[in-house]
Amino acid sequence: VRLVASGGGLVQPGGSLRLSCVASGFVFERQIMYWVRQAPGKELEWVADITDAGKKYYLDSVKGRFTISRDNSKNTLYLQLDNIQTEDAAMYYCARDIQGITRGQGTQVTVSS
Repeated sequence: VRLVASGGGLVQPGGSLRLSCVASGFVFERQIMYWVRQAPGKELEWVADITDAGKKYYLDSVKGRFTISRDNSKNTLYLQLDNIQTEDAAMYYCARDIQGITRGQGTQVTVSS
């Protein structure tokens, strides 16, 4: 099983980024997929998830700003981050469980003006 996230970077408050996570080694289309994040000095935090049927769930603080999606034909999970705030700065991971135990390689989101 492999999960490789990309798309992070340095962004100003109010900016946007699109994170991607390419999955391999399991049947992606049947798997609920999660985005989790970890800011320095803080615990891992669930951000959003999408079911195999396409239902989406979000952390309250990102509702209306983040959008999770998936492309099963590409085994890829996405997270569109809009109106990014300073508190969104973290390492972002995709995972196969809500605790993030199965998370793979992450991508860093840095927020600075």
